[in-house]
Amino acid sequence: MVMPLFDTASTMDASTAVPLGVSVPRADSDGSGPGDTGRANVACYAPGVPSLEIVYQPPGGEWRVQPLPNVTHGVHHGIVEDLPPGSRYGFRPASGEQSLPVAVPADGLDEDGSRPLLDPYGRAVDLRDGLLTSARTAGDFDWGQDSRLRLPWRNTIIYEAHVRGQTMLHPDVPEELRGTYAGMAHPAVLEHLKGLGVTSVQLLPVHFHLDEPHLQDLGLTNYWGYNTAAFFALHPGYATGAAQDAGPQAVQNEFKAMVKAFHEAGLEVILDVVYNHTAEGGADGQTISFRGLGEDRYYRTDGHGKYLDTTGCGNSLNFAEPRVIQLVLDSLRYWVDEFHIDGFRFDLAVTLCRNGDNEFDPRHPFLVAVAADPVLSDTKLIAEPWDVGYGGWQTGRFPMGWVDWNDHFRDSVRSFWLADRAALESGGQGGSVAKLADALSGSAALFEGSGRSRLASVNYVTAHDGFTLNDLVSYDRKHNEANGEQNRDGHGDNRSYNHGVEGPTEDGEILARRAQSRRNMMASLMISLGIPMITAGDELARTQQGNNNAYCQDNALTWVDWTRTPESHEMLRSTKRYIRLRKEFLAAQPHHFPVRDEQSYLYWYDHNGQPMSMERWNDPQHRVMQLLLGSDDGELAGLVVVNGTGSDVTITLPPLAAEGTGPRMFELRLTTSPLHELRQGGLVASGEKDLVEANSISIYRNA
Repeated sequence: MVMPLFDTASTMDASTAVPLGVSVPRADSDGSGPGDTGRANVACYAPGVPSLEIVYQPPGGEWRVQPLPNVTHGVHHGIVEDLPPGSRYGFRPASGEQSLPVAVPADGLDEDGSRPLLDPYGRAVDLRDGLLTSARTAGDFDWGQDSRLRLPWRNTIIYEAHVRGQTMLHPDVPEELRGTYAGMAHPAVLEHLKGLGVTSVQLLPVHFHLDEPHLQDLGLTNYWGYNTAAFFALHPGYATGAAQDAGPQAVQNEFKAMVKAFHEAGLEVILDVVYNHTAEGGADGQTISFRGLGEDRYYRTDGHGKYLDTTGCGNSLNFAEPRVIQLVLDSLRYWVDEFHIDGFRFDLAVTLCRNGDNEFDPRHPFLVAVAADPVLSDTKLIAEPWDVGYGGWQTGRFPMGWVDWNDHFRDSVRSFWLADRAALESGGQGGSVAKLADALSGSAALFEGSGRSRLASVNYVTAHDGFTLNDLVSYDRKHNEANGEQNRDGHGDNRSYNHGVEGPTEDGEILARRAQSRRNMMASLMISLGIPMITAGDELARTQQGNNNAYCQDNALTWVDWTRTPESHEMLRSTKRYIRLRKEFLAAQPHHFPVRDEQSYLYWYDHNGQPMSMERWNDPQHRVMQLLLGSDDGELAGLVVVNGTGSDVTITLPPLAAEGTGPRMFELRLTTSPLHELRQGGLVASGEKDLVEANSISIYRNA
């Protein structure tokens, strides 16, 4: 039998429906209240239940339950007198008319064994004694002078990384810090990133996530973390053991210290966020939070209550519901305001922008709200511009203020350097240089319709999803057997090329050809207009042994291998060289390059130094081109020569006059061929001939 904890009764209180979640009551925050930090205003949007209770446990206290007496437009709210920071809590539909806090079983469970529902606005998630609850935290942290960096898009180079995988094998990171937020902030990691030359680290999801039931049955975990259960809470499993033992506040402080250290090193922090679905899965999935509070409002359904799934994960958040949009906006602002996050990459972003007809709308209320928000509109906003629903591919259609992952770039670079080469070496035919040229020039036509420039293109060859750069040149087929799905999962169209042997080999000739293909793709990425993104470990020739869907592999298969080998050393040195060259070129251009087309120029020439004709653009036999790029008021011009044939080619540099009299002189800055060290620094006059090696890129600048 449960007994009341207090002997006074009240059916109403001075609580408010805003803000949602747990907050200091207004009467206390303005100085007129008692100032008791244990008092809390609790508000939860739960339109699916007639009345709601909060189940809570103050630090060191017993579990209690108290109804939230007030309901305003579907928001249940009330004042809780003893809910200080460190308290655990959750919600459940009210079971009776009791209006006062009462004791509940010591394990916090209801009489039928059901567990409390997570607060959609809960700032932390606590998992103790097998019980998953929300937790209240305080916002105290000494940020000092820290602030967001606001680096221009033009100067941004993104490095996509996993908090755990980045440091689990790092020999210079202390063992107790490996795989943690603190490990990411270790000087050895920061020095690597700064030395590489990247500007912004994009972290795979750090929101609290759960493993799907089918993975648990296989003894696997959701390593990538794209299965969010709480949009305001950090994943505690990425914190050090000491922080986890100390509680949610320590976990938050460790993460904030990481962000602060990154900013001190001149590196932005971008979060990969998953607002398209939740960990509750399909209609028959587990009830964790939203489903128990009002599933027909939180999730998109048809007229018969059936889930509409455009994510492939069982559910889709309902962005036709204003409260869902508010939830996401509030979550994003929280990460910016409280954690100083510089930007966000939105997983399956099309799902967030589907209208009442389930069609993508570039004027969707969510996008309009973000654009009008003074906080969010000042951050980096990156769309993964597709989902798995009808009309899901929307690359190039997101509005101004956003940049898109450019899958056209990915496919064009892979096709030209790998799939075409495989076809040519087997006696077939490759493609022309046209698609590669479009990719290198920032896919301007793709983004023009949305009113955006070439700087709306996030260019990438690899990402967490798919082959690593090394595996692209080492495997013709995916090898995902370790995932427990008989190799049925993962994409089959990888446009990869193993160069003659599937997987590992000791054949020196094949290894040399693979290395050059890696360099060609990395160089293509760094010389392209737009925003380049590198996947962690590609600069070290990392392999996943042919697994192109390693989302469930939390082991050495996916962790960055820091072992120094001739291959990793050579790839790291080359990557640094390409990034450095990119920065040198951009530093010599005016700030508006390459946005103002009337002052920026891209001139295309064939191997004879003559302007490219339409016939040559479309001729698959013609796989050599020259690109002269720069700005009328820039300090230098760059000349990129691409040879996609299997033979060395003699080219004639374009006949360009220098200021005054005589031809313009060009200095060879690099070549992706093995002859770089021998040829670097050579001078060639415009109109004169030079030799470019087979399957290579050569980059010159005016001397």
